[in-house]
Amino acid sequence: MASTRLTSASPGTFVFQLSLLVVLLALLGLAPTARADDCATVLDSDDTLRFIPANIEVPKACKTYTVTLRHSGKLPKVAVAHNWVLVKKADLAGVARTGMTAGAGTDYVDPRDARVIAHTKLIGTGEADSVTFAVSALRPDQEYAFLCTFAGHSPIMQGTLTLQK
Repeated sequence: MASTRLTSASPGTFVFQLSLLVVLLALLGLAPTARADDCATVLDSDDTLRFIPANIEVPKACKTYTVTLRHSGKLPKVAVAHNWVLVKKADLAGVARTGMTAGAGTDYVDPRDARVIAHTKLIGTGEADSVTFAVSALRPDQEYAFLCTFAGHSPIMQGTLTLQK
């Protein structure tokens, strides 16, 4: 019976081979550009009118980005409901005004308002909602903000969204 002897490459050789594979995949356009978990975030909201975290950085390599909003408060939805609305920073005040007047039937977002880039539905305690938007809709030289447009929340409940360079 013939014996087979396995040899192992040195760790340096393995790292070199792996590096070559990554370079080859990149040249072929097959290298991963962003992991799925890099193209999503979960925000928490509560009865204290805040988004946690209040800042989101979107990797430029993502094709789409998903934001999930959760409500961990204790008060009833009729008192403290939240949504997540993405806009250009310059449009924040105007979208807040039109959202408040749009009312609960449209989740406090005017469906005709072209300044709204993306938004979740209105959620209450224990609920969550997600929205996915195209990263190509964002510009690196533009400042973005997000807010809750539920009546009276927008002056306090705000955050920033940045497209990574």
